[in-house]
Amino acid sequence: MVNPAIADQPRSPIPIGTLTEVHGPVAVIHCETLPPLHQALCAYLDHERYLFEVHQHLDNHRVRAITLHGSSGLCRGMTIYDTGTPLHVPVTPDCLGRLLNIFGEPLDDGAPLTPQGYRSVHCPPLPLEYAVGIGDVIETGIKVIDLLCPFVKGGKTGLFGGAGVGKTVLIMEFIHALSTLHQGVSVFAGVGERIREGHELWHEMREAGVLPQTLMVFGQMDESPGVRFRVGLSALTYAEYLRDTLHKEVLFVMDNIFRFVQAGSEVSSLLGRMPATVGYQPTLTTEVAEMQDRILSTREGAITSVQAVYVPADDMTDPAVSAILNHLDTTVILSRAQAGKGIYPAVEPLQSSSKLLDRHTLGAKHYAIAEGVREHLARYQELEDIITMLGMEELSARDRNTVIRARKLQRYLTQPFWTTAAHTGIPGVSVPLADTLQDCERFLLGHYDHLSEEACYMQGALGPGAKQKGSPP
Repeated sequence: MVNPAIADQPRSPIPIGTLTEVHGPVAVIHCETLPPLHQALCAYLDHERYLFEVHQHLDNHRVRAITLHGSSGLCRGMTIYDTGTPLHVPVTPDCLGRLLNIFGEPLDDGAPLTPQGYRSVHCPPLPLEYAVGIGDVIETGIKVIDLLCPFVKGGKTGLFGGAGVGKTVLIMEFIHALSTLHQGVSVFAGVGERIREGHELWHEMREAGVLPQTLMVFGQMDESPGVRFRVGLSALTYAEYLRDTLHKEVLFVMDNIFRFVQAGSEVSSLLGRMPATVGYQPTLTTEVAEMQDRILSTREGAITSVQAVYVPADDMTDPAVSAILNHLDTTVILSRAQAGKGIYPAVEPLQSSSKLLDRHTLGAKHYAIAEGVREHLARYQELEDIITMLGMEELSARDRNTVIRARKLQRYLTQPFWTTAAHTGIPGVSVPLADTLQDCERFLLGHYDHLSEEACYMQGALGPGAKQKGSPP
């Protein structure tokens, strides 16, 4: 296999042309020899370097490029230099525990990385002979996820939710689970994050103890659309490096991939392309696919992806959402209605789904219990209006039992998280999948009918000897 770290060593920049036009973050450069698309060009002003990425060839001597820094100070006639490579980042095993920008430069006031090599952010996907399919189910210790929308090694999971429903907390719990239960490493890509959000997330991950096994790469909201468009590829390049060198499971977390699509739409408009469906860029599906196709596993290691996705106007048929959905194995819907009931994690079990929820992947027992839980919750949802208008007394004995068990299952699928223990005062719990299956089977069979709903709420595994809260030992 070709080692991209060796293939992409940078060289001294050489003059290639002059800057002729600047339109916000767009620059038109006159060159004697056209550089290839995605080539990184640079200019120098007051001892600072400005980077550009080539996006269009206008004619035989002009290219249109997007600035990857601010455009303040740029002027016509400036000399432009060719770096000789596409945008590349320094790679080293010491990158874990660091907070970096799109160029691999520190944002945490730490020392710059000491590179053992460089990788292009535009590395092509590995040849098919090196790729392997999805592997075994990864236990996260989160009951509702392991039961109804399981993670698999090398799979892609989409986390759909608005603000305030616990999306970031759930992401942090995934990182905690992988670093503690599976001894893996995590790469977090903050695409278009608010500076406040990134700062808070960094402190929370440090307090939760997951930062030493995590690399964070941020392209913040106030930066150029070119930065927000490429920061996901920079983070993915680091994930590929950790997969190929440390040979561990890598959890690649992207928050938020919808902002990646938005940045691509901004870049497309700046380049003068005609908008396509609902105003999105005509290259939408290609851009999403270029990133998703690189999230794959090899015989040396696996990349498992969790991608937070914002849904505009809660419309799951939005072209950007549909383009992302086509690449996902598991869809987790976070519901504001669930959060309003105090159900955390606020996963909507009837809307969340997984392509891998079948007997062949999970086994007959897991599949049967998951379907039984869904049936109870679905029947409870059907009867909610009747209960509201007429009361439980009007239901048949069978439906009454189904509703009571469904309400207890709904509360059983909550649990306290490790990453929120400092705020809630409740220690986090991780529940093995075998215990979750055993407890849910007992709920379905009526073995826990004696329990109150309160006794099921925010608990770990119940076990066969579960008792009411306040019952004598």
